[in-house]
Amino acid sequence: MKRTISILVTGIGGNVGQGILRNIQAYAKENEQFNFRIIGINVIPISAGNHLCDKTYEIEYAYDENYIPSIIAICETEKIDVVFPSTDYEVYYLSKNAHKLPKMAVSPTETNEVFLDKYKTWEFFAKHQIPFAHSYLPSTYPKNAFQSYILKPKEGRGSRGIHINPKNIKDFSDDYMVQELWTGKEITCAFYVTRQQKLHGFITFERELQSGATAFCEVIQKYDSELEKIIKKMMLHLKIVGSCNIQAIVTEEGKIMPFEINGRISGTNSIRSQFGFKDIEYILEEYVFDKEPTVPKITKGSAIRILMDIIYPNSELKEPKNNQTDHFIY
Repeated sequence: MKRTISILVTGIGGNVGQGILRNIQAYAKENEQFNFRIIGINVIPISAGNHLCDKTYEIEYAYDENYIPSIIAICETEKIDVVFPSTDYEVYYLSKNAHKLPKMAVSPTETNEVFLDKYKTWEFFAKHQIPFAHSYLPSTYPKNAFQSYILKPKEGRGSRGIHINPKNIKDFSDDYMVQELWTGKEITCAFYVTRQQKLHGFITFERELQSGATAFCEVIQKYDSELEKIIKKMMLHLKIVGSCNIQAIVTEEGKIMPFEINGRISGTNSIRSQFGFKDIEYILEEYVFDKEPTVPKITKGSAIRILMDIIYPNSELKEPKNNQTDHFIY
């Protein structure tokens, strides 16, 4: 009889969650000696990731007082073996309650506090002399400190609420931050740290964004030596576990300037798995099967994201849906 592996994936409506789901499905096809059962959750009952799950739940936002009790109840009911958080807030709140939950590849709460608040990231990196775009709170910003700047929520995500060179910075509260705006190529670097606190590997894309998510990207390796130095310096001062992501600008002079860190699996996980960096697989290998993760073998290439449609014939959208619901993808 096959062993059943029950997996909980959060935020299945977002691009991160959908990528995780697709990567789990790919891994399941390669390991048919096991029965993989995927449970998905989201704050709305119907979303883009439903068709990839065996069962779905509607759940509260991560900062709601009922979120953790709901997660615990789902994990107990579905006999969950491992949890894959896909949003920053969920990583933070789940890490605070990790002792009550199944296995997760998440960094300690202290690390997630640094990454969740972008201004705290700047303060921490500045303290430890790790490159990061210079930042101020609106209340402390010295006039004309930056020639060009971006103003964004300290805990924002997906390019929401950003303002480029607003006229009056003092109109904004200290829930925002003012960051020096660097120009050049945007890169995103995903890296994985094992349970033994070893850097397992990393992959870097040069990319273009649409609505805050990667739309076009290409594998690049010319900055690997400098990025490895930054990653290892981060690891020297922060306990990082699992998958993490650096967003940075490469200037015309070749200087790498990080401007944001995501302490979680990032949105290119579905793309990078096709180029030899399989962080979802590494998590399953370490946290479910208790073995060394497969060594990354990075290959060159590029990717473009496109829109797809999930069609449910003779079905109202309000009806609950999962991978057993009659549907096709077009």
